[in-house]
Amino acid sequence: MHATLPLLEQTDFPAIKRGKLDTLQVNLGYRCNQQCLHCHVNAGPKRKENMTHETIELLIEFLNTSDINKLDLTGGAPELNPNFRYLVKEARKLGVHVIDRCNLTILFEPEQEDLAEFLADNKVEVVASLPCYLKDNVDKQRGKGVFDLSTAALKKLNQLGYGQPDTDLILNLMYNPQGSSLPPAQQQLETAYREHLKDEFDIVFSNLYTLTNMPIQRFGSTLISKGQFDEYMQLLRDNFKQENLDGVMCRNLISIDWQGYVYDCDFNQMLDLPAPLSDKPKSHITDLMQTNIEGKKIIVKDHCYGCTAGQGSSCGGAL
Repeated sequence: MHATLPLLEQTDFPAIKRGKLDTLQVNLGYRCNQQCLHCHVNAGPKRKENMTHETIELLIEFLNTSDINKLDLTGGAPELNPNFRYLVKEARKLGVHVIDRCNLTILFEPEQEDLAEFLADNKVEVVASLPCYLKDNVDKQRGKGVFDLSTAALKKLNQLGYGQPDTDLILNLMYNPQGSSLPPAQQQLETAYREHLKDEFDIVFSNLYTLTNMPIQRFGSTLISKGQFDEYMQLLRDNFKQENLDGVMCRNLISIDWQGYVYDCDFNQMLDLPAPLSDKPKSHITDLMQTNIEGKKIIVKDHCYGCTAGQGSSCGGAL
């Protein structure tokens, strides 16, 4: 796989600093039951990295002693970590809102048959990846048969109350482009998703988020192989909007990798660009417990244009 960081090092992206931390985003491991073309984590079935129970306990300690109100769990498929359910339950006991970045097909994996019920019982917000509402496009990007499993999973979640207007079970869908283009306008695309999924499958959901593909890891390597990397970076730079800087997720989110090390965001984590929070080469969750990070500088490289191009892009959708 081609390395993308050398192509991102030289940047004129504006300097930014941290605000008040309210979200802890945790990558529980890189193992996944899928291997998607757009994946910026390079996750897949053969990855072995997994957060240990000891590190999970440190996360819980940090949640208990901080003002964090949101725990955002990602992977890989975060549910494949054997400590996933323990972490969810402990966080909910502390009154922390939990988000599960779910690929949907995980609901049908062995030993995950009761996963949907577990998520509902613990009022976990589900952010489900569905990069298109058309079968051929989804299967092309994520693998044959993924669309049918995804719609079956969405129906199962709907039956439990997810996405329904009279419940507090949140089901958000995540869209990303098929290739080297910016996402369309989020609100118009949400309307198209809502109409098609309701008419064709009687599926409902809460909101649609759009996410720009990041020129790193698997997607970045694919761009290099196709000779499209420079062109895509120019697209991101040409569509930079200054007003998006105030809303970028790294201002109030911190990212923790499977070993407990601290990064400004999930994308910096994948580029191995640790957050500069201490004198150590890499700060750990244990260092975070003793550090006020408000006002600290954020590491920026050229890929940061992906979060500020066009309508903006973050883990919570358009900015």
